[in-house]
Amino acid sequence: MRNGTGFFITAILLVIFLYVLVIFVDEVAVSKNIQSVFDEHVDIKEIHLSTNSYVYDRHGNLISEIYQAENRKYLPFEKIPQTVIDAFIATEDRRFFDHKGYDPSAILRAFLTNLKHNSIEEGASTVTQQLVRNIFLSQDQTYNRKLSELLYAYKLEQMYSKEKIIEMYINSIFFHNGVYGFEAASQFYFSKSSAELTLAEVAFLSAIPNNPAHYNPIKNKENTQLRQKWILEKMLESNVIDEHVYEETIDEDIHLSLSKKVDLYPDYVTYIHYELTELIAEKEGYKQQFERATPEDQSSILEKLEQRVQLLIKKGIKIETALDPDIQVTSIKAIQKNLPNNDIESSAVVIHSPTNEIVAITGGKNYKKFDFHRGFQAFRQPGSAIKPLLVYAPYLAEFAVSNQSSINANNFCKNKYCPKNFGGKQYGNVTLETAFKHSFNTPAVRILDRTGIDTSFRYLKTFGFSKIVAADYKLPAALGGLTNGISPLELTQAYTTFANDGVYQRSYGIRRVTDLEGNILYEWPESPKQVWNLSVNQQMKALLYKVVTEGTGKKVNQPSTYIGGKTGTTNSYHDMWFVGIRNDYTAGVWVGKDRPASLQSIYERGLHMLIWREIMR
Repeated sequence: MRNGTGFFITAILLVIFLYVLVIFVDEVAVSKNIQSVFDEHVDIKEIHLSTNSYVYDRHGNLISEIYQAENRKYLPFEKIPQTVIDAFIATEDRRFFDHKGYDPSAILRAFLTNLKHNSIEEGASTVTQQLVRNIFLSQDQTYNRKLSELLYAYKLEQMYSKEKIIEMYINSIFFHNGVYGFEAASQFYFSKSSAELTLAEVAFLSAIPNNPAHYNPIKNKENTQLRQKWILEKMLESNVIDEHVYEETIDEDIHLSLSKKVDLYPDYVTYIHYELTELIAEKEGYKQQFERATPEDQSSILEKLEQRVQLLIKKGIKIETALDPDIQVTSIKAIQKNLPNNDIESSAVVIHSPTNEIVAITGGKNYKKFDFHRGFQAFRQPGSAIKPLLVYAPYLAEFAVSNQSSINANNFCKNKYCPKNFGGKQYGNVTLETAFKHSFNTPAVRILDRTGIDTSFRYLKTFGFSKIVAADYKLPAALGGLTNGISPLELTQAYTTFANDGVYQRSYGIRRVTDLEGNILYEWPESPKQVWNLSVNQQMKALLYKVVTEGTGKKVNQPSTYIGGKTGTTNSYHDMWFVGIRNDYTAGVWVGKDRPASLQSIYERGLHMLIWREIMR
């Protein structure tokens, strides 16, 4: 009895308070600038609901949906089906298009209903108030929250049209299972867009937000169907449907068709996330800021860049890529098929040479999304695979010698650096072609010494190897002896120069980034650089061809209009490489262990070449 009396008194006081507040707001609106009053107590910034972003392959097929906690596919008002709007207006706020954010008659009606049942049976929140609660406030059942809700709702009605408010409401409501907004709910529960739903399906989904856990269709479908029937009754009462439509709809069977998040090709998509950050850094000046900043300030710049990337993703973008799914799958299968031991890893990169587009990139054997990516994050010693770029092409360009010119292949020693050929053999004077195709070491060091270290590295600098440092400017670099190494992506894109008449253009996976309406936001600029002339490039292609037909790379040979490349093996067999070109594609394969260790036991099998051959076949 005492509890009932307390509830009654409290409820009476609340209703009186709310009613007086409503009168007060209306009176102040007449006598004073209401905006100045509300600005003191209600701070509403422009509302931006997050929405999903998307990654597409070269054919326009969706390969990855990007979202974190909130799976939302934002629909503008004009694309929201009228039946969806009708369902929520009929059940949540019939006077939505008439009130100012709060509904005094609904407050009184709810009070009388709750008083009759001596409990909270009915709420009085308008759609605007519910939107406020979803975005700005908590779900706590307190008077303070209710007052804030009214104030925010009134302010919101001053800022936005009714159409915009119902649009934001329908896109913000929670449908359980991480789904927000009606369109995402439609695609999650029925695997189709809201425009394709029947009235019964619209009413069924509209039931969930009232109590998402209780009306979760996956676990409590019977509960959902009970409220679906109630929603249809309210729509009938509101005259948005007639008796005939009601009878037809109420008997319709509901069949869920749950969809899964699209998340394919983790190797490639992980790289695209990295490249997106690079693209934004380039276009919006973060890269330039970083390069000019002190080490203390660089971490702050990187943090701001990451925040900017996440903001764009939450706003909703489309990332169009050059991914060729067939080549990507072939690359992964070739690696999994040919690597015998669990601790041996590999990465492959395939670039379409005419367009300089990355069509495939693998992160490692059995790669998981956002793990360490060996395609662009692993920096390893390139061995003899560096010779075409640092040694032979610069030498041909500087001295205009032929491939048949002579070079000494005996032992070499300078300043206590005394490299040997494989097996310690000495070959006397040989042609450049012979030295190259058999990957003799001492001729390469002699050539680098003759060309000049600074001169040769000036050519190499064109390719933008990110971890080349001043300490690398020494003769051991001729054999791949670098401080930090080179990534498979960097080395492969450098080799595209041979496929493109001596012109280097950095390779990318992203074709363009657009907003959800298709307006272009970002594209990579074209910046081709002539590294060496056509004559030198033709000589290099002839040398690369000899490696495959007569030299260390014979395992990759296959019928083709052109095929050529270069092997690379580091000291103690820690890394094995093959990078080359065939028809319109340039590809690179690295094989090794994450913690460098000898691969001598499998070296003769030429696994790096077998993988390359299968990919390029």
